Amino acid sequence: MSPKLPVHNSQTITEFLNLHQSQISEENSDDSYKFAFDDEAFLARRETMGIRFELELLKPEVLLKEHSIEHTITVFGSTRFVSHEQAMELKERAKTPEEIALANKALLHSEYYESARQFGSVVAHYNATQKSDSNKLHICTGGGPGIMEAVNRGAFEAGDKTIGFNISLPREQQPNQYISPGLSFRFHYFALRKMHFMLRARAIVAYPGGFGSFDELFEVLTLIQTKKVVRIPVILVGKSFWNEMLNFKGMVEFGVIDEEDMQSIHFSETAEEAWQVIQDWYQLG
Repeated sequence: MSPKLPVHNSQTITEFLNLHQSQISEENSDDSYKFAFDDEAFLARRETMGIRFELELLKPEVLLKEHSIEHTITVFGSTRFVSHEQAMELKERAKTPEEIALANKALLHSEYYESARQFGSVVAHYNATQKSDSNKLHICTGGGPGIMEAVNRGAFEAGDKTIGFNISLPREQQPNQYISPGLSFRFHYFALRKMHFMLRARAIVAYPGGFGSFDELFEVLTLIQTKKVVRIPVILVGKSFWNEMLNFKGMVEFGVIDEEDMQSIHFSETAEEAWQVIQDWYQLG
């Protein structure tokens, strides 16, 4: 094999945990005698990847069931947006032209943060009117900062359960403080995390974001297009942003998607409009 070809093309869990070969070789009886399920080094081997997939699927499934969470609204969006209060603080401290420009951009983006925060609150207030857990729609996010923090915050401040599916990253992403106790999860594999985004999702709400948000959005649209999931509403907040970034009409005209594929996509400008789409779709009282 060419020395330039990589052995594998992914970050393994052994690399993420900084485990050396000597730590997983288990050359003495103290290591080899451990129960397999209690042996972290063994579970971190490349050969046990399938078991780790299964565990990442199973753990949130079991715990969410114990919390009686059956339905979610999954919200995507940029990690970089801050609250209006934080944006104003940045503007007050800004001195140089670069700092002023960044503060003005943060102030503009904070409108989306506050909108997401309001959306979380609106959903939480709806849940408060429902006696049965099976009728509730809980906020679910990637658990990090920005839009994820905002929508978790809105639901949390309104007294509702709110879920965060965090992911291990090179620069470790810490879960935001507005995720309910016992509902903050950590994934190593994006694929399993995205599966959990969809398993209970009854609607997707996407705020402006970057690569991650687009990846998650197109995963959802592909699943709907290929009928791997039941059609659900996909609400894009901020029509000007989405129309500038994505030319859905052009894709239809070019023939790479059908007009039918657009039936799930809705645009909104406010939290209330986004919630209204969901209410109308499911005829919620």
